[in-house]
Amino acid sequence: MRRTSKLVVLGGLGLAAIGLAACSTFICRHAVGNRAVPQPRKSVDLKKYLGRWYEIARYEQGFQKGCEGVTADYSLRADGSIEVLNRCRKPDGKFSEARGRAKVVDRDTKAKLKVSFFGPFYGDYWVLDHADDYSWSIVGEPSGRYLWILDREAIPPEAEVLRLIDRARKLGYDTSMLLRTKQP
Repeated sequence: MRRTSKLVVLGGLGLAAIGLAACSTFICRHAVGNRAVPQPRKSVDLKKYLGRWYEIARYEQGFQKGCEGVTADYSLRADGSIEVLNRCRKPDGKFSEARGRAKVVDRDTKAKLKVSFFGPFYGDYWVLDHADDYSWSIVGEPSGRYLWILDREAIPPEAEVLRLIDRARKLGYDTSMLLRTKQP
């Protein structure tokens, strides 16, 4: 059986959460891009975090191989948890979709969540940093193997993308491992 790695999702990708959930049971083998993942920098207002996010860049993972046009939609569920819908366009042109749910595990900051796409299996999802107006977000998890840079715009200005990549570098991430996501 091939082992998969830990994943994160919510501010990012459902596909990532799928991998994360699967990895919570197995040993992770993906390269580590940050051996000293920082604690989230700010509290998160979940109501402001909800809505659509576009993936701008990520650490490539097998479950996301070749994905373009990646989006993550978050909405509040009646039980107080968060509905997660991740989508991407695969190399064959078909769309892949993953539905899951997230729950807050750090009640003080609401910046640490657990996301599940497979029943009882949850993966970490840490909102490491975000804009005050929630126009961008940097998402990771404790192993340093996963990283997503998200934006509210599908194609933000290049200067903003470079600024966000530099912000991830300042958080301790090896930004040479980032794959820029093509958006339509």
